[in-house]
Amino acid sequence: MEVILLERVENLGQMGDVVKVKPGFARNFLLPQKKALRANDANKKVFETQRADLEARNLERKQEAEAAATKIDGRSFVVIRQASEMGVLYGSVSTRDIADAASAEGVKIERVQVRIDKPLKELGIFKVRISLHPEVDAMIDVNIARSENEAERQARGENVLTHPGQEEAADAEAEDKSAEFFDEEAQAAVNADDEDEDKKEENE
Repeated sequence: MEVILLERVENLGQMGDVVKVKPGFARNFLLPQKKALRANDANKKVFETQRADLEARNLERKQEAEAAATKIDGRSFVVIRQASEMGVLYGSVSTRDIADAASAEGVKIERVQVRIDKPLKELGIFKVRISLHPEVDAMIDVNIARSENEAERQARGENVLTHPGQEEAADAEAEDKSAEFFDEEAQAAVNADDEDEDKKEENE
């Protein structure tokens, strides 16, 4: 099916372009969302008479999106989920979850604006693109953790899969090895002194 785009559509074309799309995509998305018209002679005339108004409205929406982008670009939103010791989630984080996390902090993001290639399924901080307008994007961080405390640790750059107790044990082990090394060095020095004394006595 051929349609006339009424605005820029990602990976498809610019306003005014006549493009060929699958019928289902046109009927279920482009036409009901008023992003396109069926490409026939009557609609081509309608588009040309409305083109100036469409471009003006598009410019207004773009400016609004740019203003919104400055407010959310670089923001971080926390999503709490249960996960295994290896950091694999029991479930996943979807576009709806990300939109809900933003809304909980007073930032309105629609689910359809969230762009992720696939659901997020592990702990960590992920860069996520938000499409505010066909020509305006913002980037946010999605901090997926098992608790608020863990989210704060991740935000500081800590590896939450390494428990504090394990880090302390590792430090203690390193100290013990260091102490053993110096003890061996000291003992070696004592033994060397004893050998020197024995040689002196033999020479006398």
